[in-house]
Amino acid sequence: MRSYFQSAAMALCLVLPIAVSANAGETPSPDGAKVYFINLKDGDTVKSPVFIQFGLSGMGVAPAGIEQENTGHHHLFINDTLVEGEYDDVIPADEQHKHFGGGQTETTIDLPPGEHQLQLVLGDWSHIPHNPPVYSEVITVTVE
Repeated sequence: MRSYFQSAAMALCLVLPIAVSANAGETPSPDGAKVYFINLKDGDTVKSPVFIQFGLSGMGVAPAGIEQENTGHHHLFINDTLVEGEYDDVIPADEQHKHFGGGQTETTIDLPPGEHQLQLVLGDWSHIPHNPPVYSEVITVTVE
């Protein structure tokens, strides 16, 4: 008779490869997919709260947790940028990394006066950038 621990270990062995295979930037993005800011451009001067519209072409928007081909959801990086070593990692959720896992395509955020760098990054169903990653140019806005 198997013990509880043997049964749990066997179940983990069956599930673990499935979980790992769906990870780390393995969700493909189609050629030419782009994410961009609709209403802001590099060098803009704005007032807080800042209204931001997210643009996406070549893909669709789907909420986090919904695994559907050629879709993702937006993430806004504030005073941080996506760097090559982070392509396979889950995008953090904190003050510098705003998640829009409900499929939102716009937001209003409070930013203190001064210069701020903004970047949009599309994440897959599990908050990991696609392969290849889909991200906007970094723009700098000045908040009055």
